[in-house]
Amino acid sequence: MEKLTIKLYDILLCLSNALELLSPKLYNHHQQTAYMSYIIAEHLGLPANKKRDLFYAALIHDIGTLFGSENLEIAETETVSIKYHGFRGWRLLKNFEPLKHSAQIIKYHHVSYEYGKGMQFENENVPEESHIIHLADRVCMAFAQKKNILSQVGSVLDYIESRAGSVFDPVYVEVLKKAAQKEYIWLNLFSRSPIEHIQEQICDATVLSSDETLEFTQIISHVIDFKSRFTACHSAGVAQIAKEIARLMHFSESECIMMQIAGHLHDIGKLAVSNKILEKDNVLEIHEYAEMKAHTYYTYHLLNIVPEFSIIKEWAAYHHEKLNGNGYPFHLSGENLTLGSRIMTVSDIFAAITEDRPYRKGMEKEKAVNVLEQMVERNEIDKNVVKVLFENYDNILQVRKKAQKAALIEFDKFTAPFV
Repeated sequence: MEKLTIKLYDILLCLSNALELLSPKLYNHHQQTAYMSYIIAEHLGLPANKKRDLFYAALIHDIGTLFGSENLEIAETETVSIKYHGFRGWRLLKNFEPLKHSAQIIKYHHVSYEYGKGMQFENENVPEESHIIHLADRVCMAFAQKKNILSQVGSVLDYIESRAGSVFDPVYVEVLKKAAQKEYIWLNLFSRSPIEHIQEQICDATVLSSDETLEFTQIISHVIDFKSRFTACHSAGVAQIAKEIARLMHFSESECIMMQIAGHLHDIGKLAVSNKILEKDNVLEIHEYAEMKAHTYYTYHLLNIVPEFSIIKEWAAYHHEKLNGNGYPFHLSGENLTLGSRIMTVSDIFAAITEDRPYRKGMEKEKAVNVLEQMVERNEIDKNVVKVLFENYDNILQVRKKAQKAALIEFDKFTAPFV
């Protein structure tokens, strides 16, 4: 199998759409901000590379929002400091080479202009693109979703103009006012997918290598897991377990990397699940379980955005399916579940029952083995995968512990005040 390569645009769109799951009230906010940022940049005549980096930054500008939906709306009015979500987003992305400049833009996207003082923050230059996102962000937030869009343009512009100089760069405000005369811009902004209207103009052919894809999906796994303290290292453990079992079952090197990527992304749909449910320390109520069962559906459709993830999306999204057809949400049975999907299922279960959570200790070997054996007897999980796990139990357990220890260190860095 050839090594995996994907378009940066596709994986960023996947992540952007995933971030929208954090708060239905702010649905499409990242696409809207990316669209409006691009329109302003286009009218300013910025060069293509600056427009590209700005667009990508805007598409995921709230990536640093901590602990999920409870804080996403708060984050939109958060005061800039070393603890705010822009700095956290920068910390996640700053070492990923293809998005280094976009990370810097995200870092300062809430900095006010302050009559020119906002061109620096604590002796560091603030990119002009940060101020463009700040303006675009505020414009998108100023509209009432349930009222006619065009009838609100005047009042939104009045609101923005009253803050020209103090909050927003007045040059960008003037550019916005000129663009505002074209009704189609506002209708595009609140259409189903705003960025579809500028997709051809972006024309970015940046392709991520297999290693870069693995690196970026690890960043995404932090976004997923850091949503809750209770799951802060789960995906890291699943990814390494799945990769190790795949290796032991003679998957090729490239397939093992794909398995690791699938592990990083298998719970991306959990961004739609409330922290109250994720952190509940006893049996879920019927309505809570119904919300939880939707997460793999979202995983499937989010990963479907990336054409090269046709196999990975199945390995990732089918981890709650059962061989007897009694899993969820697709109720697939054995003949429709590939070995990769079966490995992911066992890896997820093994990680979940053996890892420590804040409210309980992980299972010891005897109990974990018993749980998995019973699931094999009920024809829920693959006996051959479980056999490989049992034969290499101690090694795989250490693989999980090592991966999750490293992820916890990253979580502590992410949540700690910056130095």
